[in-house]
Amino acid sequence: MNIGIPKEIKAGEHRVALPPSGIRELVARGHTAFVQAGAGAGSGFPDAEYRAAGAQLLESGAEVWARAELVLKVKEPQPSEYQHLRPGLTLFTYLHLAAEPDLTSALLASGATAIAYETVEEGNGRLPLLEPMSEVAGRMAAQVVSHYLEKRQGGRGLLLGGVPGVLPAHVVILGAGTVGANAAKIALGMGARVTLLDINLDRLRYLEDALDGKLSTVYSNQINISKSIRSADALIGAVLIAGARAPKLITRAMLPLMPPGCVIVDVAVDQGGCVETTRPTTHSAPTFVLDGVLHYGVANMPGAVPRTSSLALANATLPYAVQIANRGIDALASDCALLKGLNTFGGRCTHPAVAQTFGLDYVEPRRALSELALSDYLPVYQ
Repeated sequence: MNIGIPKEIKAGEHRVALPPSGIRELVARGHTAFVQAGAGAGSGFPDAEYRAAGAQLLESGAEVWARAELVLKVKEPQPSEYQHLRPGLTLFTYLHLAAEPDLTSALLASGATAIAYETVEEGNGRLPLLEPMSEVAGRMAAQVVSHYLEKRQGGRGLLLGGVPGVLPAHVVILGAGTVGANAAKIALGMGARVTLLDINLDRLRYLEDALDGKLSTVYSNQINISKSIRSADALIGAVLIAGARAPKLITRAMLPLMPPGCVIVDVAVDQGGCVETTRPTTHSAPTFVLDGVLHYGVANMPGAVPRTSSLALANATLPYAVQIANRGIDALASDCALLKGLNTFGGRCTHPAVAQTFGLDYVEPRRALSELALSDYLPVYQ
């Protein structure tokens, strides 16, 4: 199969879908890898390493998209890339379609097969391709909080861990999944007081034990959230509903409850945000202040540490990419986790949460695969 790795063009995005080691694995299995020149430079992978791994270097992203049957990316296609979507093309990347109505429409109109990293789901509910970037984003969130609590950054002028005789900062985390757990771990390690809220009591019990009872766990409801944010120096939004928009747990009317200079880091922003006042920001302009509260809404946080992120992401995605390249449509039909990642196929919406978000007709993935002329959309490779 012809596999394409275009350079990421989203603002502030320096990750790459596969490092040279991943390219070597695909080429060794008889596939052809087209990599855009400079695609790995931001992550510290020069073109020479890709050539040595067996990739064919192409100058433009348009060439990569045109020659590839399977495109591997990190972030969702940007509007200038929509023109490259077409029947017969398979796209494997983070999509977060519930927050992207225009991209959803473009994918459906194009007939392309779109598999979203973030909705590939194992039988136990684990999201193996979202997990590594959630780990990075969660750990970064605590670092971001520490940075923006500094007075010169617009925060309250607090040291996250405090000093003897002075209380540390209070960090409230909404959501005890991978992002929330990693944010709590780093914040605690830096000496902060941490309150973690979730509706999953088993998860709260587990984290209270795993983190030696160093944090406070609270059942998540509107009353408890309102109480917790009154003393919060920082709030980390870590809520996730796979494939769907995040619920708005913090409304604008609640901002006055928070101390002036409080910092909000809404990691859920790529799914619409769990804070009503959050809007997507960029690494070059990451924050804004509303009602005295500093908001950080960078939707591709792991892009700030691209080498770590690219390597961690490829560790998780490469086995699935190899399956698709080796087996074509059979990879989807025989792997239930990968099948759940299918968001669009032949102009049909094949993820229930995306369909519900936009009021689209939902077609169960296996039905979509069986009803369409498969060879027109994803060839089978032996």
